[in-house]
Amino acid sequence: MKLNTILSAAVLIAVFCFPPAAVVAAPGTPAEADELPLQELRLLTEVYGRIKRDYVEEIDDAELFRAAVRGMLSELDPHSDYLDPEAYAELQAGTRGEFGGLGLEVGMEDGFIKVIAPIDDTPASRAGILPGDLITRLDGSPVKGMNLSDAVKKLRGEPGSSIELTIVREGADRPLSITLERAVIQVQSVRYRTLEPGYAYIRISQFQERTAGDLRAALEELQQEADGALNGLILDLRNNPGGVLNTAVGVADVFLAGGKIVYTEGRVDGARLDFEAAPIDLAYGTPMVVLVNRGSASGSEIVAGALQDHGRAVLMGQATFGKGSVQNVMQLQDGSAMKLTTARYYTPLGRPIQAEGIAPDIELEVLQLTKVEDESRVMEADLERHLEREDDAEHGDEIPSAAALAREDYALFAALNLLKGVHVFRRD
Repeated sequence: MKLNTILSAAVLIAVFCFPPAAVVAAPGTPAEADELPLQELRLLTEVYGRIKRDYVEEIDDAELFRAAVRGMLSELDPHSDYLDPEAYAELQAGTRGEFGGLGLEVGMEDGFIKVIAPIDDTPASRAGILPGDLITRLDGSPVKGMNLSDAVKKLRGEPGSSIELTIVREGADRPLSITLERAVIQVQSVRYRTLEPGYAYIRISQFQERTAGDLRAALEELQQEADGALNGLILDLRNNPGGVLNTAVGVADVFLAGGKIVYTEGRVDGARLDFEAAPIDLAYGTPMVVLVNRGSASGSEIVAGALQDHGRAVLMGQATFGKGSVQNVMQLQDGSAMKLTTARYYTPLGRPIQAEGIAPDIELEVLQLTKVEDESRVMEADLERHLEREDDAEHGDEIPSAAALAREDYALFAALNLLKGVHVFRRD
């Protein structure tokens, strides 16, 4: 193919991909801004021609143009990407809550795979992989230069097959080598239980299509267990990497009685979207603590930011991940898709989330308590002929239960104590 023919083809591609109606000049911008970048197109066609003529192996045109598309998207930001038909199908399966792999939400940083969060009860979470871990090798092969779509494809695979991850972790002296066995990942996004009479706990691990509905059902059951009135509610969004935007909005809506939940702003007018809450708080104003950490990203930051801005909940934990950008997935004519960052999220009070995250009201580092036996301590019950308490049967299990919770999950223990304090303060 001659160079002028290639140039004509490239111009046609540009015209079809960017029709005049889609090119909007900013006010005051010269008309030349709407023109096609002919110099850059010449560079593109020159590179294409040299590859076709001089590259050591013959390359199919379709493969070469897909690589060009993939390169354009991956160079924009860590979350824009090209999805071949297989990857697009896997993405759709992931939003429905069932897929094969390790159970990791990942992005790209400096050419490496960055763990946003491990998903609950998956091979990744059970192996102790942490938010912020950088995966530098897969089965010994470096990931440097790999795009996000290819990285996810390598992480996924047949259930029962294994993969070795080389991980660089902040604070670790040397890279870690962790071998994981892939499994069918069936994500139960909402889990819940009554911690103590009147105090409920809800864990949301990911925002899927059915999460908001599951949350409403869980809240109703917890309220019934408390005879219709909860004294306090803990919403756990730790290591929640996000998911479906509308679902995150629906989750925040459950706890708000009207007002803005989140809004988005982008470069074009159509990128501005405002999401409002319905005028009914399904938790009836129950005092809330929201647990967040460095693995709380995207949708969980939307929920946390909305509840914080409205004064609806106290946020406890660490500053969140800071993924405040909107990705639109657009299906292409051949069954593939492109994931393109089109806007940024803002909290109801206009706070940006991108690269900043949501700061908690009460900072709490990751702590673990251990039991210390103090044999020198003497209590009334240790004295000879002490009077027995009359209510041993009623209260005998209360202190051991609290101590067990503190050792199991200190942040949850602290949140429960905060809610108890609020209830005592507000009690008539």
